[in-house]
Amino acid sequence: MIYNFDSLLERRASDSGKWNYYDPDVLPLWVADMDFLSPEPVIRALRQRVEHGVFGYPKSTINKPEYVPELCQAITGWLDRRHGWQVQSEDLILLPGVVPGVNLACLALAAPDGSVLVQPPVYEPILRAAEHTGARPQQAQLCHDSDGHYSIGFDGFEAALSPETRLFILCNPHNPVGRVFRSQELERLAEICLRHDVTICSDEIHADLVFAGQRHTPIASLNPEIAQNTITLMAPSKTFNLAGLKFAFAVIPNPDLRTRFLKANPGLVGWANLMGVVAAQAAYTEGTEWLDQLLAYLQANQDFLYEFVRQELPGVSMVKSEGTYLAWLDCRKAADPQAAQDPFHFFLEKARVALSDGAGFGPGGEGFARLNFGCPRPVLEEALEKMRKALTS
Repeated sequence: MIYNFDSLLERRASDSGKWNYYDPDVLPLWVADMDFLSPEPVIRALRQRVEHGVFGYPKSTINKPEYVPELCQAITGWLDRRHGWQVQSEDLILLPGVVPGVNLACLALAAPDGSVLVQPPVYEPILRAAEHTGARPQQAQLCHDSDGHYSIGFDGFEAALSPETRLFILCNPHNPVGRVFRSQELERLAEICLRHDVTICSDEIHADLVFAGQRHTPIASLNPEIAQNTITLMAPSKTFNLAGLKFAFAVIPNPDLRTRFLKANPGLVGWANLMGVVAAQAAYTEGTEWLDQLLAYLQANQDFLYEFVRQELPGVSMVKSEGTYLAWLDCRKAADPQAAQDPFHFFLEKARVALSDGAGFGPGGEGFARLNFGCPRPVLEEALEKMRKALTS
């Protein structure tokens, strides 16, 4: 089946948070929510489930693999085919989202007297997870060179650890800077964490969204010792545009770690949504064709965006993302001083384009803005033209 990602969907008339948060004249390129129809097999599976007409407690509320074997087989089969990662069904825990999983990991392993290390600039729910759960936050900022490339400063990372550090939250592929970390980088991070007895919680929600020449490596797939020290969080929500259906999962091979994670949860985080379970199984079973076409479209969008920024937005720069559909725009040398100082408000007020404020991603985010290019090309072109006019007027 050939999918048309150029199709313009009317989302303001729906309950879209992305399209209804700002005034109607604002083009929203902010929250990580794509403007594309989900795969046809997913829509078909959801339609069949709705037509059944009864929406009681699903088997997935029990959260034991033996009660949902088809779903577990769909997940483990996808991880094997897409990432070469062999996972056992008993290692899976179903969740309504990756963010609740991050917070459960903090509660289980760090709160109330431990510390949690993160690498800013980073997705805000990761940045704030420690303080939200009563743990102490620690930061090891990513390095950013003059060419705009990000890397891990391993000496600084290890120096940021303390005897109280219980958990390190990894974001890979990284949101917002778009890095897909190499195996050698992940091995070195994991070795440091093992040496300091720090558990890894790896947010890999964008694992399936990597571009040509890149390969996502789940950090827990590196070797059994690292797997025993890792909680991996994944979901079909970004991959197949299913965020509103509230489904994710944790992979925790270590049974003691799995027990601690589950014990942190009673009464706090609900079960995976019924429709999310249906959509996930369909997506992981029949979604490959759609995803392969999506990745080609996103790659073309990013190429167009990169050239436009380079040629038409004076002083603004970007490095192509290795993964995700998010671009990290460096506006610190923008032609307009207001855009250089506060690009989020500048483009919102002057161009009527909503981006994500770089300052919200923590230290190193000031003067940056995150742009979501997971949209039809005509929408991207219109938004960029508005930004160009605002910056050059």
